[in-house]
Amino acid sequence: MFTTRQISSIAKRAFSTSTSSNAAKVAVLGAAGGIGQPLSLLLKQSSLISHLSLYDIVNTPGVAADLSHINSDSKVSGHIPDKNGLKEALTGCDVVVIPAGVPRKPGMTRDDLFNTNASIVRDLAKACAEHCPKAHILVIANPVNSTVPIVAEVFKKAGVFDPKRLFGVTTLDVVRASRFVSEVKKVSTEDAKITVIGGHSGVTIVPLLSQSGHSFTEEEVKALTHRIQFGGDEVVKAKNGTGSATLSMAFAGARFTNSLLEATVAGKKNIVEPTFVKSDVFAKEGVEYFATNVELGPNGVEKIHPVGKVNAYEQGLIDAAVPELKSNIAKGKAFIKA
Repeated sequence: MFTTRQISSIAKRAFSTSTSSNAAKVAVLGAAGGIGQPLSLLLKQSSLISHLSLYDIVNTPGVAADLSHINSDSKVSGHIPDKNGLKEALTGCDVVVIPAGVPRKPGMTRDDLFNTNASIVRDLAKACAEHCPKAHILVIANPVNSTVPIVAEVFKKAGVFDPKRLFGVTTLDVVRASRFVSEVKKVSTEDAKITVIGGHSGVTIVPLLSQSGHSFTEEEVKALTHRIQFGGDEVVKAKNGTGSATLSMAFAGARFTNSLLEATVAGKKNIVEPTFVKSDVFAKEGVEYFATNVELGPNGVEKIHPVGKVNAYEQGLIDAAVPELKSNIAKGKAFIKA
């Protein structure tokens, strides 16, 4: 059992950064939900956030009041649709994180979520394009492979699209990969850094275990790959229909948000995170968006890293991922065009 002091120390090591004279206004859209609440709690601890702006269709003022009692310096405000709440939440934002949407249930794929979540993301993207067009937009709402293109198309229609400022948050796949490999190889998660490329659903998730510096048996590679690709199903099943991966996703979302703030606000160099962005890596195959390691900078995407050397098994995974991604992306774009 951790003491309060130990918990505080762990949280500070995970999410605090060096104090900066600058700080950002960060909005969380869907802040009262299963991901939004723990995500907001983690972001409240960042010294790089001056104003944490929370929006949801219900309960957000209560969530904001609760978080506002935490003794970190950021202001917290809670907004609902009444009285131009979404406009107030977004105006002046530097970063917008979007976990809004319905969660997966047993038997559902991320694609099954599309019809409901696509409409939610579209409407939130329209508001962002109007009220904070230069903000960095971090999309967590599933299916990310389709919702990121939805945001892009909305911003294009509004004439404010900047591909360097739009991110699909795929960090959970890397977090899972690190944890799962650390368990198998009996090493710390720091010694189990795994590059994961592609997208953020099923076969589009491609862990590059060969680049980890560890050796694996064929059976280990197949088992780990499947677990990393379908780790979300493991959580949905374990929660017995009551929810999906909310806490681990909140952790991953906070990690990526904090990394972006370190690069854009604190001016730190060599901040690299995996993320689903507009990319030329597989553009020739018709895949406009792709996740690889991305170096973050003052304007968002600084450098998109190449895939690097892969083995035959991983090439097979990429070959399976590319057509699926192409279809997912096309579905998102078609939703807006329709």
